Amino acid sequence: MPFMKFVLAPDSFKGSLSSIEVSQAMKQAIRAVLPDTETRAIPMADGGEGTTEALAASIPHEKISFPCTGPLGEESTGWYVKTEDRAIIEGAAIAGLPLVPKDKRNPDHTTSYGIGQAIRHALDEGLRDFIIAIGGSSTNDGGLGMLQALGIKALDGNRQAAGIFGKDLHNVEHMDFTTIDPRVSEATIQVACDVDNPLTGKSGASHVYGRQKGATTEQILAYDQALSCYGKLVEEAVGHPLMDQKGAGAAGGLGFAFLALGGILTSGAQLVGEAVQLEEAVRHADLVITGEGQSDDQTLYGKAPGYIAELCHRHKKPVILLSGSLDGDIEKLNDRFTACFSIVPGPRTLDDCLDHAEAYVKQATTQIVRLFNHK
Repeated sequence: MPFMKFVLAPDSFKGSLSSIEVSQAMKQAIRAVLPDTETRAIPMADGGEGTTEALAASIPHEKISFPCTGPLGEESTGWYVKTEDRAIIEGAAIAGLPLVPKDKRNPDHTTSYGIGQAIRHALDEGLRDFIIAIGGSSTNDGGLGMLQALGIKALDGNRQAAGIFGKDLHNVEHMDFTTIDPRVSEATIQVACDVDNPLTGKSGASHVYGRQKGATTEQILAYDQALSCYGKLVEEAVGHPLMDQKGAGAAGGLGFAFLALGGILTSGAQLVGEAVQLEEAVRHADLVITGEGQSDDQTLYGKAPGYIAELCHRHKKPVILLSGSLDGDIEKLNDRFTACFSIVPGPRTLDDCLDHAEAYVKQATTQIVRLFNHK
């Protein structure tokens, strides 16, 4: 007896396919084998690239463009989504790592300033309800640039204004929150993130994520120390401890900066899942297929497929994980997923995998459906 109701809820395959493109490729493959089956595509995200797209897919919205400072300090054009009464901002679209060429990735030279500009632009539009996805940033500035864009003063030892880049974090000796745009206090800010790291230490922003942003070993150590000093200044300014809260180290410390603004850090996958009513779809599914570009032990901790697997486990539904690559302890993944597969059919170069990702998703989905359709 073949499965009749499929729920397709993949995350993006970063660098190749959006979550919408992945889910559509899966849907086409299923329809080719079972043309009369019921398939529901629910593109997912977990606070990084594609979160805005996933959140806005099912609700009326307007894409707003605005002039901003790009991640390298260049003049740029940013965007966010405006619904009837809410702004949905994706940090990766403004200060994301993919926006920085590989040969220029260096946390000394990147800034989160443009994200603060996006918030101010939305405030100017009259919006006071925010969802901000912060994953995938190119920065390690602790949100220094973003806070400055909102009017907060960061001063060096000579009481001069500090710059907006990561390198300027090392010189900050005073933080003044009294100059913040007063409209921020009127806002409700939900922050979608996919990690629960503290700001500093071996599990903090610099040590865990600094390398992928271009930091050397020496820079990682220096940034961890700088974030510790900066964090204490911010805590003193706002009057309560924040550095050790879960998610403070997300996006190079942007999570910490949003906590200082009174933001509420939420699992990005859970936030998106609740917005698109994923649990209700899972409840009525016969098979759920999810996926992501690379899967390992971290998939179970805050990533969209891990969240989906938990929902399926709760409702006793089979769930398949399709990934661009599988790494780490597969047995840990098997504790939550019914089965895990790489979409790559054999030894391939990275360029080949990226160029043919859609075809590989279709091939892998076809084989899974053929198996489950076997009588």
